[in-house]
Amino acid sequence: MIKLMAAALWISIATTGALIFSFQSATKDDTEEEAQATAFAGLDYVRTGIISVPIFENGKVHGYFLARLVYTAEGKRLAQLKLPAEALLSDLVYTHLYGHPEIDFTSRKNFDVDSFRETLRAGLNERLGEDLIREILVEQIDYLPKDQVGTSQTKTAASEAPR
Repeated sequence: MIKLMAAALWISIATTGALIFSFQSATKDDTEEEAQATAFAGLDYVRTGIISVPIFENGKVHGYFLARLVYTAEGKRLAQLKLPAEALLSDLVYTHLYGHPEIDFTSRKNFDVDSFRETLRAGLNERLGEDLIREILVEQIDYLPKDQVGTSQTKTAASEAPR
């Protein structure tokens, strides 16, 4: 009889402990999971379409700045956004390029890609109100002069960079 009571007590304690452990792990903070997001797990890589920005000078179009970007963010938080991050990113590209008229797209010597990426990332996170966007990656940056529109001759930043 004592063995039966001891076994029943042991089963009750084991069951109670298992229930407590399962409730604690089910209510674990999402912040712990977010902190563990790395390039290997937890982050989504979202490719934008080609962002085309016309370059004006004296009221005339001289060419087009073309960019395809990739941004990394936590997928769960991206899915909760009401306004797509790509729309905000396109707006920030326009804002940056029109806000810096000193950029000469024909030479590319005064276009700092790292500063461009960091400005976009910081601006996007500021608009979202949190550090959602971890990194902005440049997949492609081109300048297409107006006279070459419709042809396949583009000047890429990589081909004009000094070596």
